Amino acid sequence: MTQLPPSIAQDELAPALLASMQASGAMVSIKEVSSGRYLWANAAMGGFLGHALDALTGRTDLDLMPKADAAVVRAADQRALATGQLSADTHHFERGGHQVELLSWRVVLGADGPAPQLLTVWRNDAQAGLEQRLQQALAQIERQQTALDQVRQQQSQTQDRPTELFRREHFEDQLRREAALAQREGREFALVLLAVDRLDQLQQQRGPAAAARVADSVSHLMRGNTRAMDVLSQLGPDRFAILFSGIGLATAHARVEQLRRACASEVLVLDGESFGFEISAGVASFPHSADSLSALSQAAIRALNDARQRGGNRVALASIQLGGLTAR
Repeated sequence: MTQLPPSIAQDELAPALLASMQASGAMVSIKEVSSGRYLWANAAMGGFLGHALDALTGRTDLDLMPKADAAVVRAADQRALATGQLSADTHHFERGGHQVELLSWRVVLGADGPAPQLLTVWRNDAQAGLEQRLQQALAQIERQQTALDQVRQQQSQTQDRPTELFRREHFEDQLRREAALAQREGREFALVLLAVDRLDQLQQQRGPAAAARVADSVSHLMRGNTRAMDVLSQLGPDRFAILFSGIGLATAHARVEQLRRACASEVLVLDGESFGFEISAGVASFPHSADSLSALSQAAIRALNDARQRGGNRVALASIQLGGLTAR
């Protein structure tokens, strides 16, 4: 057996190991070898046996378990005692009408002394299996997201609507054209400014790759919740904009609210770990919120700031002008 480094105090190791096993949900017990009576057990073991800890001391498995279960456990104890080495077993018990699978490890303590003891560590294998299946599911989602990104890049070469969002300069040109058309024909349009909530915090926790994955997801969801005639732009790492052509404040709000919900329910996977994100948005319309482009932009900015100051993950409407007055 590998020797412990001299810097590790053996009298400190046992409490640390027990605390670690307790935190992991493992069940731990110590029995007297000669009689099979419990000398000590942790809270998890007491909960499994259905008895208070003080009621376990001095009792055997036959006192605490159904006769068939106690016989199985006693046989495993005897095998561990016969080998004198660490032994592992798998047990199946019925609890509450359900089959419970437990893994167990046994080792004899003080085998050469006058009163040897048997240390047993139990773990619920169902939890381990659940964690494994979860990791497999996350890996599959990550593979699907990577494949979907590749498909989007290929489709951008054949579709009229590009997968890449417009740059700020092009978006501002389209905004000026829409404003001129609205003034000439007396129709309305809406400007939406969006921001990813707490993206800096996410980047600090998970790195720049996670922030890039969020930006890609927002871009995809924006395209999925708008029309081909609408203009989409990414203004910065966490800032986006939408120009809704020919629709007013109420309709734009409904569509952005749908986008917000889609973002809040999106699950992203990176390096085997899942995470989510949320957005805030400010919606302003021409001419109800403002009758000039500069005023419209300021109205959308104020609405976005209002959404973020109220905790984020919400869509805020800009004020409406009523005959020279402003109303919300």
